[in-house]
Amino acid sequence: MDMQAVRAVVAEMWDSHVLPSLSRFIEIPAVSPSFDSSWAEAGHLRAGVDHVADWIRSRDLPGTHIEVVQFEGRSPLLLVEVPGTGEAERSGSVLLYGHLDKQPPLGDWSEGLGPWTPVLRDGRLYGRGVVDDGYSGYLAVTALEALRAAGGSHARAFLLLETGEESGSPDLPVYLTHLSERLGDVSLVICLDAGGGSDYERLWLTTSLRGLLKATVTVTVLETPTHSGLASGIVPSSFRIMRQLLDRIEDPATGEIRIPEMHGPIPSERREDAEVAAAEAPGTLARQYPIVPGMRPTSDNDVELILNNTWRPTLSVTGAAGLPDVKEAGDVLRSSTSLRLSIRTAPTADVEAARAALDKALTTNAPHGAHVQVGDYVTGHGYSAPSPAPWLADALNALEGAVFAKSYRRLALGAGIPVMELLGRTYPQADFLSTGALGADNNVHVPDEWLHIGFAKKVTEALARVLDAHGRRFRT
Repeated sequence: MDMQAVRAVVAEMWDSHVLPSLSRFIEIPAVSPSFDSSWAEAGHLRAGVDHVADWIRSRDLPGTHIEVVQFEGRSPLLLVEVPGTGEAERSGSVLLYGHLDKQPPLGDWSEGLGPWTPVLRDGRLYGRGVVDDGYSGYLAVTALEALRAAGGSHARAFLLLETGEESGSPDLPVYLTHLSERLGDVSLVICLDAGGGSDYERLWLTTSLRGLLKATVTVTVLETPTHSGLASGIVPSSFRIMRQLLDRIEDPATGEIRIPEMHGPIPSERREDAEVAAAEAPGTLARQYPIVPGMRPTSDNDVELILNNTWRPTLSVTGAAGLPDVKEAGDVLRSSTSLRLSIRTAPTADVEAARAALDKALTTNAPHGAHVQVGDYVTGHGYSAPSPAPWLADALNALEGAVFAKSYRRLALGAGIPVMELLGRTYPQADFLSTGALGADNNVHVPDEWLHIGFAKKVTEALARVLDAHGRRFRT
């Protein structure tokens, strides 16, 4: 494969074809179903799918088959099949994954920027969904087109772009089952909804993702609110009981989770990755977040901070009910307190076992016999990737100096991508590559989301090389 030709095609494609279409994609408010109950009537998800499908039809990939798959009541999925080249067909199938649904705007964007207004500024393209994960389909198709133009090989490739990832991918299992025979022997899975490293000088591989367990817990002590001066000291506060229940989950001094089912052993390889990352950029992890002056992170040890964030379980209280605004709070002993709990579990923890343990911890022997209800559960499995196969490791090592200034780096993420566990369970014999154009500072899920265009071009070139290496495994 002519590597210089790959680079030239990638640059021309991004500048002349990808950026104009990706900018128009930003204008489509394709909010994920969990955030828009009228998504079907609004039609924005389908509009996003059709827009990307039309762009792919305009490209030069002979034999490509494009199909929109949508079952009743489920969000649409875009499936693109690109036939393999020559003997590379013997390499099985490649499944390239991304998604086209978006987070809602979530807050005020900076002056001159907006969620549905594409803005190109200083090598960045701003807009909701641009880096999470609207670029993925464009990047995959561009890599395939550049590979072919440069004389490379690739196996039969399936690009799968769903529209429910931001809602936990509830429809994807049904679609994967429906398409299983057509997808055939998947020997390589590439997730382009990952990355997230601290610089743009290397390819970042996502090695693990924590699981997610969300629940709403309500403590009720009175049938109706009562004057606090008359009832306090007789009726225990629902807030105090809630604090006691939270202490069953988390050590209030250290933040350590006390429920064993939420933990998992940390592999030595993941600890080594954390040590390498900490040594390369000491002290930078805590500075990535807008901590108030004088505030300290949970540890002074960078390795422990990384492991806290990526392998150890944590509890966050993300919402509350039953608490009036401080300006409206009267002398009232409230009848109940509700909290929304968001718990990140270890990547290898059994999230259903963790759910059962959480329910037991909160509802067994409630203090003073208070009524405790736990519900509105949301669960997401964690994921731990297999080590790269020799051919894949060789291809990744070859990127240093040829595409990126530095060698690739493995990165564990504290967040979750539910689809990765599903794909890993569905294709246990496949090689996996979880990467993408995401950086640590791209403002994913918050205002001013943006894509680093130069980095996206390099990831495209890297993907073309990996696909060619996969296709060449069986070429004589």
